[in-house]
Amino acid sequence: MKKRLGLLIVVLLSITPRLTAQNRYELNSGWVCAPKTLVKDAGTVISSLPYSLQSWKPAVVPGTVLTTMLANKEIPDPFWGMNNKKIPDIYQTGRDYYTYWFAKDFKEIIPSGNSQVWLTFRGINYSCDIFLNGKKVNASPFAGMFLRKSFNITSLLSKSGNNRLVVIVYPPDPVGNPNGGQGGDGTIARNVSHQYVAGWDWIQPIRDRNTGIWDKVYIEQTGAVNVNDPHVVTLVPGKRKTTGRQAPAQLKVSADLHNATNKAIQGVLRYNFDGKTISKAVLLKANSVLTVNLPVLTINTPRLWWPAGYGDQPLYKINLEFVENGTVVTDAETVSFGIREIQTEWNERTRSKQVLVNGQKIFIKGGNWIISDAMLRFSKERYDAEVRFHRDMNLNLIRIWGGALVERPEFYEACDKYGLLVFQDFWISGDCNGRWIDPMKLEDQWTRRKYPDDHKLFLESAADMIKMVRNHPSLAMWCGGNEMTPPEDILVALRDSILPALDGTRWFVEYSNADEMSYNSIGGNGDGPYGIQKISTFWEQQTYPFNSEVGSVGIGDYESLERFIPKENMIVPFLQPGMKPAELTDSVWTYHKYSGVGYGQFIEPYGKPKDIEDFALKAQLVNYDQYRGLIEGFSSKMWDWYTGVIIWKTQNPWTAMRGQMYDYYLDPNACLYGLRSGSELLHIMCNPVDGMVMVVNNGVEAQRNLMLEVKVIDMEGKEKLLTQVFSNIDASSVKKYLSIKKEVDVVAKDKGAFLSLRLLDENKKVLSDNFYWLPDSQGKYSGLQEMKSADLQLKVRKLSPGTVEVTLKNPEGGRIAFFNRLSVVDKQTSKRILPVFYSDNYLSVLPGAEKKVVIEFEPNPNQAAPLIKLQGWNVAEKNVAIE
Repeated sequence: MKKRLGLLIVVLLSITPRLTAQNRYELNSGWVCAPKTLVKDAGTVISSLPYSLQSWKPAVVPGTVLTTMLANKEIPDPFWGMNNKKIPDIYQTGRDYYTYWFAKDFKEIIPSGNSQVWLTFRGINYSCDIFLNGKKVNASPFAGMFLRKSFNITSLLSKSGNNRLVVIVYPPDPVGNPNGGQGGDGTIARNVSHQYVAGWDWIQPIRDRNTGIWDKVYIEQTGAVNVNDPHVVTLVPGKRKTTGRQAPAQLKVSADLHNATNKAIQGVLRYNFDGKTISKAVLLKANSVLTVNLPVLTINTPRLWWPAGYGDQPLYKINLEFVENGTVVTDAETVSFGIREIQTEWNERTRSKQVLVNGQKIFIKGGNWIISDAMLRFSKERYDAEVRFHRDMNLNLIRIWGGALVERPEFYEACDKYGLLVFQDFWISGDCNGRWIDPMKLEDQWTRRKYPDDHKLFLESAADMIKMVRNHPSLAMWCGGNEMTPPEDILVALRDSILPALDGTRWFVEYSNADEMSYNSIGGNGDGPYGIQKISTFWEQQTYPFNSEVGSVGIGDYESLERFIPKENMIVPFLQPGMKPAELTDSVWTYHKYSGVGYGQFIEPYGKPKDIEDFALKAQLVNYDQYRGLIEGFSSKMWDWYTGVIIWKTQNPWTAMRGQMYDYYLDPNACLYGLRSGSELLHIMCNPVDGMVMVVNNGVEAQRNLMLEVKVIDMEGKEKLLTQVFSNIDASSVKKYLSIKKEVDVVAKDKGAFLSLRLLDENKKVLSDNFYWLPDSQGKYSGLQEMKSADLQLKVRKLSPGTVEVTLKNPEGGRIAFFNRLSVVDKQTSKRILPVFYSDNYLSVLPGAEKKVVIEFEPNPNQAAPLIKLQGWNVAEKNVAIE
């Protein structure tokens, strides 16, 4: 038999095949729907073309019942004000209220010969029955939010080519009581689905629990053999440099082949790479699925994929195809991948794991991610913008929290593009799954420890999601759950069987703060602290050595707040005389999860806010300082106390007011730019406690002939040079230089001061520019409160459509132009255009200096050119047209 297969390879490769192109398209428009309560007929009847759907309403697919209701203006926007309270909750209405029929008419003719037509669902929440042309499609139950399903519908197609697909979608069961607990009463976790939909401390309940056909629906045409779930593994031995000619790497490729016919089929699975054809002859039994491993390919001069900041992110593509009998390509799948290898090792000093990519250790600076949109309104464009924001913050990792989902391929594509490693949790949380005693939960810890109810479905879903995203170079770690392992039988199967068989190339962490990841020698839960902290906390108080969650604040500025808070509720959320702490905020602020008792004590040193605009501006000063200080403090102890830190959290999928670097509408606040500054790959900084000037080099190359420039500036703009000295710094290290505390304290004593730290190369190019504002001896920013105005000049130059360069110039002899925000605004409405990407923002300019900011946005050819708006602490507002 081996001789026959070897001969077959030679024969097939010598024949020019007659290719038939793969055909796949989405069913993403023209859907209609109706609630189950109004439809009495069976699916076999409804899916027959003569049945009238005239009374049914337009449906959003991919989407949920709520997104359809919102599109049809049956409910108010649940992200605005108190609107979400006006929408009936499924716990009170019963599941039938949100059980819906969805229907779609489409054209597809019955194929000739052995060709097949497949119907694929990439996600339904929570269970469904499917009908096509009067016949039921799914012979067995289709349940579970995280499960792709494909059905061979060839025999069910209409002879006329006119077809009707009908799906009835049932909500999760149970739906959970949204009683204000984390995940409500916890019973939502009895399903294999996302848990946040019953409410959390950063979101209100999603009223339909996101019931619907929430992800893509495809029709695909193939030949007799369908190529499924290709798998690409790259091996990069040794310790590599980020540039230059690389030593060889290896490429291992496999795929599942599905023979959908009643006869055995011979053929070849193959792909081409760099002029080489890699192939294997295959004999497929009738009605069978076979995993085929192709010969290993050595790539002699690979271009390696690196995390953001460390190197480039080149991506390769192969077209994996099955050729039947040397004449017909029955199916082909294009696979994108990057050549890299993830490793981990134990750091004995920190007592935590450290991550290596291509042999180089990477200090993890990450953000916790929930989900792009709480109502599952996903788009490639939004994913791209959100991931780009994380890259722009100089982060190198995003963790997908366990109360949500395995993120979509489009998210991973953005992470591949921008170089963000991904730490992917499975669907377990300590809150719902029993880690703690919780009076808000319906069932006891022992019962909750066994969630979900269907362990087999959990494992089937996990295996399917692994196959869906495993080819992405950005995927770096799998995690059993958030602050909790899955039940033991699930954990053992994942760890010992499923992941080794289906992936086997990534670090698996049993839960997000496990001792195997970050040994907990200081007590507590292994993560935190949360909420606003004194900046000194991050520098001086040691926390967990690979901290998976730390941080909390992040409300937006006035324009951000306007997007979801009614005008009458725009009040300063401070305690007034006679108020009780429970009365701290307006009901809308409370509903949108404002937790700002701490904001007050941190804002008040800047002066009591005059109004809500003043409050929101001063909150940005706190935001910037907080997140710069957080990442600087952790970086200062790199490889000594810490191997990584992941901020809780960097984005919100709803209009909440805690833990975000940009709001739901993709408008960045000062958190983003403070974090961007503090997490530079090469960064100069100062410890606020002892005044020690330090440089951190996260890169894999030593830096030579650097010039450190340290200045203190008083409130009148008078500078004093404290030091200017050449230095070198080793790769992946932190270096201390000198303490400037005494000199700075003298200048800052009465009114506060500014501290300018710059790092220049031998050509006087600025590599790091860090600017601090310091309080007076009483801890107040008295000088800022009475700061005189500065005349900051603004010049705008268009570089290309959608890209402009803004030059900010502060004349000699004046005051510092402090804390300036640039915005791109609509010429007619003066409202910000979103999203927009700024190379820097919330920046200050010294007298006699200038700074350049590059701004990128998507231009609208149907509107007038937008304006660039400048707003500053002591600078008059300006608007300049983009010529």
